[in-house]
Amino acid sequence: MSRKLAAFASMLSAGALLLAGCANPGTGSAEDDPTEPVTLKFWHGWSEKSEVEAIDASIARFERQHPNIKVKATGNVADATVNQALRAGGGDAPDVVSSFTTDNVGQYCSSGMWVDLDPFMRKTGLNKAEVFPKTLLDYTSYRGDQCALPLLADAYGMYYNKDAFDEAGITRPPRTMSELKRDAAKLTRRTGNGGYRRVGFMPNFRLYQNSPDRLFAQWGPTYFDKHGKARLAEEKATKEFFATTRELIKRQGGYGPLETFRTSFGDEMSSQNAFLTGKLAMHMDGEWRGLFMKGAPFRWGTAPLPVPDDQPETYGRGYLTGTVIGIAHSSTHQNAAWELVKFLTSDTDQVVAFANAIHNVPSTKAALTSPKLDTDPTFRAFLDIARNRYSTAMPASINGGQYVVSLRDFSYGVEAGKVHDLDAGLRKLDDEIDADNLQAQN
Repeated sequence: MSRKLAAFASMLSAGALLLAGCANPGTGSAEDDPTEPVTLKFWHGWSEKSEVEAIDASIARFERQHPNIKVKATGNVADATVNQALRAGGGDAPDVVSSFTTDNVGQYCSSGMWVDLDPFMRKTGLNKAEVFPKTLLDYTSYRGDQCALPLLADAYGMYYNKDAFDEAGITRPPRTMSELKRDAAKLTRRTGNGGYRRVGFMPNFRLYQNSPDRLFAQWGPTYFDKHGKARLAEEKATKEFFATTRELIKRQGGYGPLETFRTSFGDEMSSQNAFLTGKLAMHMDGEWRGLFMKGAPFRWGTAPLPVPDDQPETYGRGYLTGTVIGIAHSSTHQNAAWELVKFLTSDTDQVVAFANAIHNVPSTKAALTSPKLDTDPTFRAFLDIARNRYSTAMPASINGGQYVVSLRDFSYGVEAGKVHDLDAGLRKLDDEIDADNLQAQN
């Protein structure tokens, strides 16, 4: 999905706009009559033909149920463009907005750009705790402000090459980090000139979806203390995480050779994707990857990512994120806009149909257990990850995902062997995150 590749850049530019934006835009008007004729403007980020067709079909279903409400959808809109329009306000601004970047929710809520949805839920009798999984509610709110709701989700797990496993005598996917390190080394195949024919599991953080926060989720870390201060330096899991990734690098030949091999890979979304072409035996990715695996020249399967050896009970967990949707503060049709948001996010048949159409994880409890969901077992593995009580998402912060950016930059240095004192480096990282958060509050 192109949206996955654009999310990081969108997060950075959107964050800059919000931090420079209006101080308190207010909550807009919620006095409109949703039974009166109205046209809503809905901006979203989907651009692939099949995705746009799926969202247009969703809107058509909504309009059949609400014949007085017409929806004018605009696709392929980045967060930065949406936020610029919301800051400007006026008749051209959207009423309903969606984003692929959950990291920005803290900014959407704290800035007031997206309105609090709790009053609308109370007024229409939607009990969010009964409808949505807790982790998804966590990443669509900030400090008690539910300014967004989940509109499908993404779960991260492992894709593995069954033929390569058979060749190496491995009978099942690894469930612990020790097994991952052992199997990765066993599956790696070197060439005579010091290169690679295949890597067991590429740990390098610049590979496709290999952002460090996603694999780190397998430890269930706590990023901030109760006062909002960064605590990565005192988090035992942080050191274990980096020790694991460094050991993976060491057992498979070292950072330099692995990084050289990585730069030879084809584009993530092309037919030359490294997993699809057999250059990786195991690979971390989201549920959407299955759409691109049709016709693969080997047998493949999916499973949860391994967990730390001392947390075997958490096996089945994974990193969760997804698309979020909300109502613009400047909309003068907020009650009608809520009808659209409510339908897209909480109507079980709609959520299931949309999830099946674009191969994403449904975002309500009822939809996750619907018999109408895609029965492909490789997709079902990600549904199990989404339902797992140990699965986690990134905590919201006032400046969006800036702390995630800081973690990524630091992790690049760790894997390259440039951080010689990990404890000191983590303390410095915490200080940087705290300084960025403080600046965003002032």
